Amino acid sequence: MPIINLSQPFNILVALVLYVLVLFLSKEIKRSNITCVMLLAFLTIITGHCIEFVMIDDPSGAITSTIANCIAVDFIFSFLSFIAYLWMDDIEAKERKMKSIDNSLDWFWKKV
Repeated sequence: MPIINLSQPFNILVALVLYVLVLFLSKEIKRSNITCVMLLAFLTIITGHCIEFVMIDDPSGAITSTIANCIAVDFIFSFLSFIAYLWMDDIEAKERKMKSIDNSLDWFWKKV
């Protein structure tokens, strides 16, 4: 079994609540460092799950499918954390009146 099992609905709900709380905290203090730590945490979890997937010897395939589901959920949370990091970085740049390197989120609503 995976160390952090993100294939069960309760564990996904707990991770989602933690994600929202960290996002809210980061938005309130207007710092992108907190969302960066969250992104790195999810990338570490996905790396651990990938190592478990490669190292597992499961002839029945039950644990392999569980770890594959965990990796899929990890990808979703990593993507959400990356988008949150870009958003918080933009807010922090506007708050500190710094020039951002690029407008990373403009491609969401930019008309082509």
